[in-house]
Amino acid sequence: MGRVASVVARANKQLSVQFAAILLASSSLLSAVLGLVREWLLNQNYYDTYKAGIDAYQVAFTVPDFMFIILVSGALSVSFIPVFNQRLASGNKKSAWEISTSLINFMAITTLIASVLIIIFANYLVNIITPGLSEQSRELATAMMRVIAVNPFLFAISTVIASMQQAISKFTIFALAPSIYNIGIVIGTVFFTQGINIFGWQIFEGGIMGVALGVVLGSVMQLIVSSLGLIGLGFDYNFKIYWRNRGFKKVLSLLPARSLDQGADYLNSMVEANLASRMPSGTIRAYASAITVHNMPINLIGIAISTAAFPQMTDQIANGEKKAFWRGLHGYIRAIVFLVLPIAAITYFGRGFVINFIKTGGDQLMADILGGLALAIVFRCLYHPLARVFYAHQNTKTPLIVSIVAIGFNIIVSIIFTLCFDFGVMGLAWAQSLTALLEVLILGSILQKRYQAFDREFASALVKMFFSMLIMSVFTYVFVQLFQLRAGDVGFWITFPKFMLITLLSFSIYLFVGWRLKLVEVSMFFDKIKKYFMKY
Repeated sequence: MGRVASVVARANKQLSVQFAAILLASSSLLSAVLGLVREWLLNQNYYDTYKAGIDAYQVAFTVPDFMFIILVSGALSVSFIPVFNQRLASGNKKSAWEISTSLINFMAITTLIASVLIIIFANYLVNIITPGLSEQSRELATAMMRVIAVNPFLFAISTVIASMQQAISKFTIFALAPSIYNIGIVIGTVFFTQGINIFGWQIFEGGIMGVALGVVLGSVMQLIVSSLGLIGLGFDYNFKIYWRNRGFKKVLSLLPARSLDQGADYLNSMVEANLASRMPSGTIRAYASAITVHNMPINLIGIAISTAAFPQMTDQIANGEKKAFWRGLHGYIRAIVFLVLPIAAITYFGRGFVINFIKTGGDQLMADILGGLALAIVFRCLYHPLARVFYAHQNTKTPLIVSIVAIGFNIIVSIIFTLCFDFGVMGLAWAQSLTALLEVLILGSILQKRYQAFDREFASALVKMFFSMLIMSVFTYVFVQLFQLRAGDVGFWITFPKFMLITLLSFSIYLFVGWRLKLVEVSMFFDKIKKYFMKY
């Protein structure tokens, strides 16, 4: 046991922003790959043959995820970390641990109540959210929702524990947890769907309900792994809520704004599910699969870099280091834009290849939806560092107001596009991209007006990156036409080499144009490559 604790303590060392970003991006990549495996397994086994079941699976997540997001999710990290870091910076560890233990207990009790209510009212909730589903799909969605209802409770505890590690820049165990969750779902999809037998007794018949059991298994495994990250932190847990602790009160006062922000965002997803349920069977699943792929670069780049930088941002604000704060922010945003622009362009032009990785043989509907979400990839990545500027200043209200405006816009546009203009599910994708653009424009305008956050040098760099991406896009289109998918190109080992060739050629063009425009990021990229090979 002591050896295990020693290994975990070494792995859980404090990391620099740069290394933490690399670690989080690598972890997100691993989680994304497992997510693609999960999507491929589900699409191969159910999308064509059991669309009612695969739609029900997606619907089953709506309410449990909504309760977790509105009660916990990102609300904790951005409201808890600044307050927690203030206590640690002042040397008041006792207060910091009281805040942590209070949040664990408070969130556990709150989400446990929510989970019980979901189990009781699952049938009514499914009927309200997705009235367009068939009766068979609604019954299955209800049963699966009751199984997945335990997730908010399990996630709440693991999220508080993870936020503690994130606050003090200990990202190793924190980074592993999401991958563990996906492993649980993969286990459920591969094994539990075949049924569960113990000593010859069949305790579960199998089928798509096995995936729901895998979801719960993943949640339990994630909680266990997250808890290992507490080793070496000196955390003093008590089964008590310290209501008089001023830091805990501060966190609770900051939570509602961010929770409503998160909840409003997910409410939009529920509206999308409602609209998609009125479309042909399988539409909900097709849209969910495209959303999963579009989230990959957002998690790998936008969220990973912003999450790694956030503790340092809060420290700089707490210590009055304003110049360092804005200089660092410019660097993070430029790095995000530099990476995400070519990825979004390649995703758009090579969407047929990308979808082929999560459904052998591809799917035109999924590919079209992903194309409609390409613009959203860029602006969702930009949203995270911009929003964290406000959170670092302990201002959760401004992002909330902007989010409510954006979500309202998204819901209205989605309804108009799908019900009035009859664009079908593409209307949902286009609405997402327009909303992401609007949200970033509003946040950026507020930051510029309030703090004069961005200068000409910063703007010039972004323009150069955008121009480089435009030139690259012309070549990417040509490459896709040259190496396009043929009727017989269905296997991974046939399509992947073609896609990688398109990606490498396109990115080379992007780097060349950026180099000619004297982009600092290109020089930094080649310097890192040079240093890497110099080691060998």
